[in-house]
Amino acid sequence: MIIHVTTWHGQPVRVHFVAASGGTETTTAASTTGPNPIAPEVKELVWGAGSFLVFLILMRLYLFPKLKKGMNARYDRIREDHEYADATRIAARTDVSKYETELVAIRAEAATRIDAARQTLDAERNAKVAEVNSRIAQQRAVADAQASAARLAVRDQIAAAVATVAQRTTQIAVGKNPEASVVASAVAKAMEAGAR
Repeated sequence: MIIHVTTWHGQPVRVHFVAASGGTETTTAASTTGPNPIAPEVKELVWGAGSFLVFLILMRLYLFPKLKKGMNARYDRIREDHEYADATRIAARTDVSKYETELVAIRAEAATRIDAARQTLDAERNAKVAEVNSRIAQQRAVADAQASAARLAVRDQIAAAVATVAQRTTQIAVGKNPEASVVASAVAKAMEAGAR
């Protein structure tokens, strides 16, 4: 029989018995139990606690104040940006309201100028129309006078021609020559009746 002992950190864990006769192997646990692999040792606890205390002191004295200072600076910068944005917004609203009041004033002035220009143009147009109408009236009066004069001139010629034709027709029809005053008076009455 051969005995093999397996150790872990100097502590026996398993014992192997091998029988020489047939090669069957049996394993039994040793009577002594080894250390717990999960349980920390004292020196590990001391090193962990020391590291934690050093980290705590480092955080409290150096890192946390620096972090808080950075957070405060960031907060102040954000607050200033908000205040600047509010001031800009108020200035923009003021500018817009000023622009709108100026726009209303300019529109009112433009409307006043347009009305004044329209009145001026209407007055000029009325003056030109009156001038043209007076010229047309003058030309019409001149044309009417010329037409009346031409009518009178033609009327006398027509009356003379009608009187000649009537006298000749009467002479042919009756056989004697009618009086010129009677023919002229009949022709004048006929022309007056035709003119109406």
